Amino acid sequence: MDNPLLDFEGLTRFDQIEPTHVNPAITHLIAKADEALATVTQDAFPANWLRLCETLDTATERLSRAWSAVSHLQSVKDTPELRAAYQAELPKVTDFWTRLGASDALYAKYKAIDPRTLNPEQKHAHALALRNFVLSGAELKGADKTRFAEIQEQLAQLSQTFSEHVLDATDAWSCVVDETEISGIPEDVLQTAKALAESQGKPGYVLTLKMPCYLPVMQYANHRGLREKLYRAYTTRASDQFEFPAFDNGPLIQAILKLREEEAHLLGYANHAEVSLATKMAESPQRVMAFLRDLAARAKPYALQDVAEMRHFAATHLNLPNPEAWDWPFIGEKLKQARYAFSDWEVKSYFTAPRVLEGLFKIIEQLFEVDIQADQAPVWHPGVKFFRIQRQGQLVGQFYLDPGARAGKRGGAWMDDVRSRWLRPDTGHLQTPVAHLVCNFAEGVQGQPPLLTHDDVITLFHECGHGLHHMLTQVNERDVSGISGVEWDAVELPSQFMENFCWEWSVLEPMTAHVETGEPLPRALFDKMLAAKNFQSGLQTLRQIEFALFDMCLHTLPASNIDPMAVLAQVRQEVAVLEPPAFNRMPHSFSHVFAGGYAAGYYSYKWAEVLSADAYAAFEETQSPEGVHSVQTGRRFRECILEAGGSRPAMASFKAFRGREPSLDALMRHQGMATSA
Repeated sequence: MDNPLLDFEGLTRFDQIEPTHVNPAITHLIAKADEALATVTQDAFPANWLRLCETLDTATERLSRAWSAVSHLQSVKDTPELRAAYQAELPKVTDFWTRLGASDALYAKYKAIDPRTLNPEQKHAHALALRNFVLSGAELKGADKTRFAEIQEQLAQLSQTFSEHVLDATDAWSCVVDETEISGIPEDVLQTAKALAESQGKPGYVLTLKMPCYLPVMQYANHRGLREKLYRAYTTRASDQFEFPAFDNGPLIQAILKLREEEAHLLGYANHAEVSLATKMAESPQRVMAFLRDLAARAKPYALQDVAEMRHFAATHLNLPNPEAWDWPFIGEKLKQARYAFSDWEVKSYFTAPRVLEGLFKIIEQLFEVDIQADQAPVWHPGVKFFRIQRQGQLVGQFYLDPGARAGKRGGAWMDDVRSRWLRPDTGHLQTPVAHLVCNFAEGVQGQPPLLTHDDVITLFHECGHGLHHMLTQVNERDVSGISGVEWDAVELPSQFMENFCWEWSVLEPMTAHVETGEPLPRALFDKMLAAKNFQSGLQTLRQIEFALFDMCLHTLPASNIDPMAVLAQVRQEVAVLEPPAFNRMPHSFSHVFAGGYAAGYYSYKWAEVLSADAYAAFEETQSPEGVHSVQTGRRFRECILEAGGSRPAMASFKAFRGREPSLDALMRHQGMATSA
């Protein structure tokens, strides 16, 4: 049969991939990869970098690309058939990568390569490969090695189930409301909710836990009981407190933590946090915790002030003398409106998705001397767009953009690679990079284009930053091109860096046009947004620190009989200024840590914020009085950070750009917390 998963000639045929294609393709590709592994581990095979790449890497890259396509479709177009096909192959794929990483013979072959025969890119990739072999159990023997492989397979399965439970719990819950309960909810949210009710043959409006519905209800709904109902459902998703107990992630969390600890002990580490940090910029769990606690101490006075202001406002203006957890987003939005005289909904009407996209591309083209054009490719949904990036007429990279929220699509936003830049050793041709940019924005209603909140705009810029890191690389060695080989706590630098441009008038104004009048965003409204930029930044900072500290504590404490909720309570006691209700089960939907690769790594968001704020300060320092950015600074950032990819340590790339190590000062200034209280 013609299997699109086995076609590597051009772009992935996403529109043709069916669940029935998964097993034959993956079976074939694993067999080919195993063949290649057997070939390169023979005594007679030379310990030569290019020969190894030509034989083994070309086979494993094909397996990676095919499996990545299946995983991607399972995230954006989930069906019972596709899920079943994915789950059937997951253990086999996991087993292969575990065997590859733990292969004594392959490890020995890599150790036998003379680094003096390698160019700088290859040398760095080689050093990372040796480190990864150790972390993959290559130095383990006998029963330890077997057990390590079992753990890898179990963890892969548990993480996948965790993710499915969150998705299924989110999709399973909805509620029908009538005219008496909808006061305050924005019109576009109501139109979507009404359309959903009609499609299900129900009266009134159907509200869901998808973010484009959940967040506006929490911010704007005047009906307190409705806010409580949605809050309770959202914060208990996939837990023992949820309406559908079949999706409870509690037992999975325990199992994941125990297996991660056992894996760490097998590798000779005290805990999973130490394993995680072996591949990151931060030196130790203690260093991370000190960093988080330092930041918490600086932010806490501002957070306490934020809460005091909300309590006073709620009591005096909203008749809410004793606010509950489901009241805070509502109070915060009302206070922001009162203080700055605008609402997110008012702003949203100026950000139509096509115009925002146009503006985003314009700033990228200006900063990084590239050209972005619409392109053609097979896609998995009619709403997906495809683009190409060129420099001086030469193709640099391509990307898919999937902006809309829909059933069967995992929540959140992310960038993932389809293929990496690589000077292919099998053909000698340069393979250009391709990326996915995935968001979950509300769809347009009644023939109007989709409207984005300013937060949505920031999210789009953020994911595009990741995409640029992947696509603008000039590194030819696949293992260290783009985001590959970049330390996890530095990988957010380009994404968070891009967010800064969402607060510049010269960038923002051209990408706005009112959905009804076509008028651009008024300067007065922008000034209010800017004044509100750091509204409750103390609270927001502490919330991220709470998540990060919880994650790090969870992975440094002994896993036997650990109670995640008790750990979370202790962390909250230390850093939080608002106490959620006892039924809140945040850990049970904390996919970043239990299903998304951020275990003992969630701190990296704050860590990278320091890097990104300092990097952006270089653009502020060289900006013209008219707000025009220096082409030279953009070029240096592109060459030192984006083009270098993972070909050298992140600190070396940062120092090449800034001429020094990063400082906390720019971050505190950007977030309105410039002086410690």
